[in-house]
Amino acid sequence: MPHPTAHPHYSPSASRPDFSPPEATTGSHTTLQGLASLPRPAADLVLLGDPTGRYAAGSYSRLRPDGRTVELRGDRQGISEHGHRITAAIACHVARAGGSVEQLTRLLLHPDHEGGRHARHIALRSGQARALDYIHRVWASAVQTVSTSMVLGSRDHAYEALAALRDRIGTTPWRGERARTALRVLRAHLTFAETAGGPLHHASERQTAEEAGISRTTLRAVYETILRPQGWLRRLRVGHGREGSTWYLALGTPHRHAGTAVLSRSRTTQYPPGLALEWPTPETGADADIDSAVLARLMGHDAFAHHALGSAALMIISALYARPSQTVTDLIASSSVSRATTCRTLQRLARYGLVQHHGETWTLTPHALPGVGHSPTASQTAAGLRAAQSLDEIAQQSGTAGTAARRKALHADQRAAYRQALEHLSEHRSRAVVIVHDGRQVLVPAVRADEIPPAWHAPDGRVLDPATGRPAEGWRVATDGRLILIGPADQRTYDELAAAHAQALSEWESAA
Repeated sequence: MPHPTAHPHYSPSASRPDFSPPEATTGSHTTLQGLASLPRPAADLVLLGDPTGRYAAGSYSRLRPDGRTVELRGDRQGISEHGHRITAAIACHVARAGGSVEQLTRLLLHPDHEGGRHARHIALRSGQARALDYIHRVWASAVQTVSTSMVLGSRDHAYEALAALRDRIGTTPWRGERARTALRVLRAHLTFAETAGGPLHHASERQTAEEAGISRTTLRAVYETILRPQGWLRRLRVGHGREGSTWYLALGTPHRHAGTAVLSRSRTTQYPPGLALEWPTPETGADADIDSAVLARLMGHDAFAHHALGSAALMIISALYARPSQTVTDLIASSSVSRATTCRTLQRLARYGLVQHHGETWTLTPHALPGVGHSPTASQTAAGLRAAQSLDEIAQQSGTAGTAARRKALHADQRAAYRQALEHLSEHRSRAVVIVHDGRQVLVPAVRADEIPPAWHAPDGRVLDPATGRPAEGWRVATDGRLILIGPADQRTYDELAAAHAQALSEWESAA
């Protein structure tokens, strides 16, 4: 489980702190002196715990096995998860300040430190050995997290880190169709992070899918198979209600897995079919160089949908924008697209007038991408070149025009239905019930009185039949707005039921 406390936003002291806790008999002043070398947020967390509930978010709820809905944890599970997050935060503070696991143990097991309540509860419940083993596991995770992250001392530093991440994304090889789709998702999150002013940002699945120009199914696939396993992106908290998920972009160097190549859909030209035929370096090489800002501006357009130009065209256009006049061999390395796909994509782009070639070099046409593409010199342009078609015309010819608009409309309908369901839950509404009365089906509406049509109400509390306009025998409108059916087995009349309800309500308000 990711820890939202693994990325502090302050600069630790340069000197190695003294974590030795004071004696139990000393006062709080001595305790503060013992923690003076820690940053102020860390010292408060150790001494006071989490009085503001910063680390309680998400502790008392979790995703159901279906991965879509949220269920509440039990009180004991929620308290345990909350305590674990506080413990993990303290461990990250100590690791970033240059402490050791022994010093962390003394801090957590000190009887006067509220931040170590969870570790002391484990020691009391399961024994000292189990508590020490737990502290060592938390420490190992904290050391790994701190080693792969950096300290952001200011907002300017955060923007510098995001700019460095943008450059690293542009120089990372993204081989294969799925990897190129992962690049679109990662670039969408980088846009959200730049808007938020730091690597910590909020975004929903639908919002990210619209920005990247892909479906939610594809979004989940590349997140689970590429972005999260390779450490590019972490979800700290699952969105619920009207709040999007909380994400964190990895500013350190993401770790690579050897099995990433298997995820590529284009295996024939980039990777051999078996280990026995494997060559030392892939065909595309490792010298990628694209402008991810151009990719971010174009990837949401219908012309770059899956059945139109596709992600390979995005990579080639971004590579030509970063470095004009490249040969096919240069584009294979800079765009991380295989030779066959590069040649096929260049021919398609040339038919639409987006690229042109002079001898063995390829460049963007003068008006290929208004406001984005480079404009070649007059000597590079030939008189017989066809005019570049607009991206809207390309999407129309490819049959993908309106894909983004339909996706947004679908997401808007889903959001409206979801918000309506949330409103029903917040008002404790129940579904309509169909019962059989006198041989015919009767629909009992929702529980609120203002949802029952006024034409159904009679002055004496009875219900009027909307078909005949006459009172329906046996039906009444209760004081809480429910439609109730009084049958022969009922011992009390409607007036007696209403009086009992009023008395119970009065007693409840008096007790409250």
